[in-house]
This record gives sequence, C-alpha cells and structure tokens, in this order.
Amino acid sequence: DDPGHVLTNRRIIKDMLKLPAEPVWLQQVHGVEVVKADRVQGLPIADASFTDQAGIVCAVLTADCLPVLFCGDDGAAVAAAHAGWRGLRAGIIEQTLSAMRCREVSVWLGPAIGPQNFEVGGEVRNAFVGDNPKAAQAFKDNGAGKWLADIYRLARLQLTGLGIERIYGGGDCTVADARRFYSYRRDGAATGRMVSLIWRD
Repeated sequence: DDPGHVLTNRRIIKDMLKLPAEPVWLQQVHGVEVVKADRVQGLPIADASFTDQAGIVCAVLTADCLPVLFCGDDGAAVAAAHAGWRGLRAGIIEQTLSAMRCREVSVWLGPAIGPQNFEVGGEVRNAFVGDNPKAAQAFKDNGAGKWLADIYRLARLQLTGLGIERIYGGGDCTVADARRFYSYRRDGAATGRMVSLIWRD
C-alpha cells in the first residue's frame, strides 16, 4: 500500500470509531511474542498485544490470517492476536491468554480464509496432528498431497483445550468475499490489510 493512503485510512478509522487513542500497531512476523500495549514504544516486533488499562487500543492487521480478540474478567483486560497457521501452531493463542492472566475469557474469531479456500501441504496437517490428533478433523483431503485446512476449527480446538468456552465469530471467508474483505491469497501482495481492534473504555 501507498504509505500516505495507509496513514489517511488510519486517521479515518480513528475518527469514525472515535477511538480513545492511536492504535498500538505491531510489526507482525507470524510469531508468538505478546507485548503489553500500554508499555509499547515504537513499532514492536510481536503478533499480539494486551492491556488492562482503559483507553489503550490493541490492533492486529490481517488479509487471510485469523484475527483473535480476547476480553477477560468482564472487561478487566483485553487483547488482540494475529494467528496465521504458523503462529497458531507455535502457540500465539496460549501465549496471549498466559499474558492476560484472566480467570474467565471470551474470544471472537474475526474474518479469515475459509476452509474451502485454505489449501496447504501435508506437512502443515502433519504438524498440527502431531501436536494434537484431534486436529485431523480440521483438514479435508484435496488430492495430490494437498489438504483444505479449517483455521477456525484449529483455533477453536486450541481454545477449548485451554478451557475457553465462550467463543464467537468464525464464519467468514476472506477469499470468497471480495466485496467485504482483503485477501492475500486471492489478490497477491498488492492487497490491502484489515484491522481488528479492541480496547477498554
């Protein structure tokens, strides 16, 4: 994207949503680093942020990867995580929950690539199934050594395994809905990015 257009769009979002502050942007690398958003300086290398302070806006950018928003202990803490398959398998959800240190958490799964369009190689399926045999239910044989992966189901399996029961969202496909969503897999590197935001009032 043109940097000027990005800055303009970010200003529009801030004004339109009446955000209490500039979102805490991250340099996302498909990893498991989680930062405390109210202590961030600059552009940290991380794939999730959390805060227990009011007026701090956690944000993640996606264009097929799964954005995951967390609300803990009736709003005492919130978090946003970027969960592509690499980060999901590496433990970004578990690391985010660990950083929040909340007893009760509700989770929203934002728009991501759907199970009819997320083709992966056998090594991806083998990695997830090796970690948890139940993950086999999230893959459908697509022939020629390829599999269709359900990133929503993979995330739900991890969340329920960690004791999270209140899980919402997870029904969209960024690839299939060009009118509403950006998609790297559909449009390539020239595509834009969507932002998922969460904050405490």
